[in-house]
Amino acid sequence: MTFTLYPAIDLRHGRVVRLSQGEVSRETVYEADLLTVATEFAAQGATWLHVVNLDGAFGEASPNLGLLKLLCAKIKIPVQFGGGLRNEAAIEQALEIGVSRVILGTVALKEPELIRRLAPKLGERLVVGIDARDGLVAVEGWVKASNVGAEELVKQMLDVGVCRFVYTDIARDGMMVGPDLMGAARLASLGAKVIASGGVGKLEHVMAAGCAGAGVEGLIVGKALYEGRFTLRDALEAIKVNNVNRNRT
Repeated sequence: MTFTLYPAIDLRHGRVVRLSQGEVSRETVYEADLLTVATEFAAQGATWLHVVNLDGAFGEASPNLGLLKLLCAKIKIPVQFGGGLRNEAAIEQALEIGVSRVILGTVALKEPELIRRLAPKLGERLVVGIDARDGLVAVEGWVKASNVGAEELVKQMLDVGVCRFVYTDIARDGMMVGPDLMGAARLASLGAKVIASGGVGKLEHVMAAGCAGAGVEGLIVGKALYEGRFTLRDALEAIKVNNVNRNRT
């Protein structure tokens, strides 16, 4: 299994931003031009992009889908995309625009029958986002808490045919303290393919996620790249050795 690093691009009102712990009041704008950011990630060797429509996640109208269409046309790197995809029409629109994977969050919890219908049809193109606070899944842009545990939701989604999940510990997101690899590994132990997200602050966090024992197939990195803690190129070079080791196990 090859470990994949996903540079994150979070869009709000057409700009590239980052939120700390998912709070709108803790927004930092990094770049006004999406293509500038994506082109730089591509130049540094990105093999995937992780794009989130924060406006959609918060239930707001936005021009971000137009930007996404432009991104998919201009940047020849596969994109996994989420944020506000809460019905089949929105999911189909995103796929028609050109994304390679759609990430569904709120709808997975609220409308499991939709996931049951989509999973056989979409296969590897369908990813479920597990955003957890204190072990419980949060929905609607992390604003509302549920009483469903992360492991419980993963089991439900595995039962209907979902195989891949993005797991985020909300308390760590943007805080640079490292991702919740233990939590991600617990989900992976259920038979899930897990991409960890939230909290990456230094190269050592990337290395820890990339080692075979971490149990995850990928890691999403955002704020650390934008703040210059390390470059994407540095991180990709660092995990090459890990990928070799993982393929030997």
